[in-house]
Amino acid sequence: MQALIRLDLVDLGMAVGLMAIAIGFSAWERLGLELNLAIATGRTILQLLVLGYVLDFILALDNPWAVLAILAVMLTITAIVARNRISQKIPYVLPLVWGAIFVSTTLTVLYTIFLIIQPDRWYEPRYVIPLAGMVLGNAMNAAAIAGERLVSSLNTFPIEIETHLSLGATPAQAVSQYRREAIRSALLPTLNQMMLVGMVAIPGITTGQLLAGVNALDAVSYEILIIFMVAVANLLTTVLITKGLCKQFFNSAAHRGVGV
Repeated sequence: MQALIRLDLVDLGMAVGLMAIAIGFSAWERLGLELNLAIATGRTILQLLVLGYVLDFILALDNPWAVLAILAVMLTITAIVARNRISQKIPYVLPLVWGAIFVSTTLTVLYTIFLIIQPDRWYEPRYVIPLAGMVLGNAMNAAAIAGERLVSSLNTFPIEIETHLSLGATPAQAVSQYRREAIRSALLPTLNQMMLVGMVAIPGITTGQLLAGVNALDAVSYEILIIFMVAVANLLTTVLITKGLCKQFFNSAAHRGVGV
């Protein structure tokens, strides 16, 4: 099989030409997205180049502490982004999001590394970093969707919640419906992806591995593993996030709090 065709600066310049076409279409249709597209293009190039150099350094260093350090940075950025999408007014949301994503990602990645892949070293960067990165990115979206949906519901239906409480329901029972709906909303994109994967489009991980010359069945095997990792991590993340937010919503006397 032919080796991976490397892209030089000229090739990348031609790739930027695709975004120039998109900007041109935006201007032609008067969409007003030209500046956003230009900024997004610049950020994409800068962020991915930085990522490439960092990963090259981490892979060459081949040190467990370096791997853990880059994962901690990725986790913290992920938690901050998810917190910003949920709410910045609720107290302790950042540590709540950070802890939920940390627990779900750690359990999922450790299960995968020790029971499925079983590399020679548990911290093998070429496995741990990409797998954890995939899980973190998806967990961030799931946490943001579930948290945002739950907070919105709790603020929209205070009378219904107070009615349940006045009739003897516990705080968990009073908000259980809204919590379940938030979790379902966050998991819906994952479920849709699982229903259509391989039928409508070739997933990104499989595409990348095929371009790198990996056997198609091997590429599909890793895609299956990653999708299942994401599904479990997203479920754990949303369960923990919504549970923590519900506790923030009530005070010690089981009345609605003031922070949501």
